Amino acid sequence: MPRFAEYVYSTLITLWVGALWAIGYLAAPTLFRLLDDRMLAGRLAGEMFTYVAWLGLASAGYLLVFVALRKNAAAFKSGVFWVVFLMLLLTVAGHFGIQPILAQLKEDSMPREVMESALRSRFMAWHGVSSVVYLVESLLGLLLVVWQDKGLR
Repeated sequence: MPRFAEYVYSTLITLWVGALWAIGYLAAPTLFRLLDDRMLAGRLAGEMFTYVAWLGLASAGYLLVFVALRKNAAAFKSGVFWVVFLMLLLTVAGHFGIQPILAQLKEDSMPREVMESALRSRFMAWHGVSSVVYLVESLLGLLLVVWQDKGLR
């Protein structure tokens, strides 16, 4: 059974970090480049980011418990534990903090598109914050991939 838990650990790191990079830096930019309707591109990208956030929440939960059980009290000295914890905090901040603000700004701009409204500058500022949070999480994900063996020892 312990080997299965290790396989799940490695698989979840792969899925979570792979999804962060695939959606954030391949799929979403491609949608905005290829679709003429920016609102549709944004809606589709938003849905994909939602799926990545839920995958991240589930993955982080498992990974934190795995490392805590594997290392006991030493888990709090583990770089892997803290990288996953920071990624979890960024996921929570992005999904439950920043995304609702962006959604509210879009709703408040109706019937106009947010980028054609008086809320444009606030939307762009919050979108920038969201992008920075996502970038930091993605870079931490790369660190997690490199360090994942440390979570097994």
